[in-house]
Amino acid sequence: MKHIYLNLKRFDVPTEFGGVNRIAPVAEWAELIVKNTQEELKKYDSSQVEFGMYFPEAHLLSAVKAKTEESPIKVGCQSVYRADTAVGGNFGAFTTNRPASAMVSAGCETTIIGHCEERNDKAGILAEAGVTDTDAVNRLLNQEIKCAIDRGMTVLYCIGEKSEEQEQWQEVLGKQLEIGLKDVDTSKVVIAYEPIWSIGPGKTPAGKEYITKIARFVKEKTGGMDIVYGGGLKQDNAAMLASIDEIDGGLIALTRFQGEIGYYPEEYLEIIRLYIEG
Repeated sequence: MKHIYLNLKRFDVPTEFGGVNRIAPVAEWAELIVKNTQEELKKYDSSQVEFGMYFPEAHLLSAVKAKTEESPIKVGCQSVYRADTAVGGNFGAFTTNRPASAMVSAGCETTIIGHCEERNDKAGILAEAGVTDTDAVNRLLNQEIKCAIDRGMTVLYCIGEKSEEQEQWQEVLGKQLEIGLKDVDTSKVVIAYEPIWSIGPGKTPAGKEYITKIARFVKEKTGGMDIVYGGGLKQDNAAMLASIDEIDGGLIALTRFQGEIGYYPEEYLEIIRLYIEG
């Protein structure tokens, strides 16, 4: 099974506010993305490849509404809260947070948890509180994963090492897997590997040999769980990633990195074609 995911981050923000959205007004943005990709995606065998799209919360309802019958797109949210509503328990006192029950009710089938940007945010909050336990973030993410799975969602769980952690990559990634997946039904989880040290302007992208080494490590550590490349599946690396037997797909974000940078549906479809057709 191959997995192609799309993390739309905050790509809905218009350029006049410093964002990268040039494709549609904010109110129509998610609808345009779904409508301009789902028919083309239907040509792929749904038993062989799945397509998950992670939208900012404000766009979930319009994304779900835009889906046609037998749409191959699984709409997802960008993480869930570490606690949830329950009959006879908390009925919704979660101001600013995204309980999994609310996300499922909105039509989400999947969620992305542990993206490096989420990890950094949690680590920053803990640091302000004086917490120095580096495993605390992994424990919080473990709670989120369990809440999502308990509500019937699948999870894309992101792991990765920073530049200052590269020499200890086995220990860092090992703990992210061991603690993050503790007591979790891993049949509902796909791993995304983000080489954080190589992502961003002016940095050297991770090469085939390094990615293969990490993928083999993850599969050995997890008993063969599916792993996708989370450092950015794009036109430039699609063929290379497709040639790695241990990699089971990729995570797309921006589709254009020069000129009018941003996410463009037609370029997203071209990246998928390049990856799947090898």
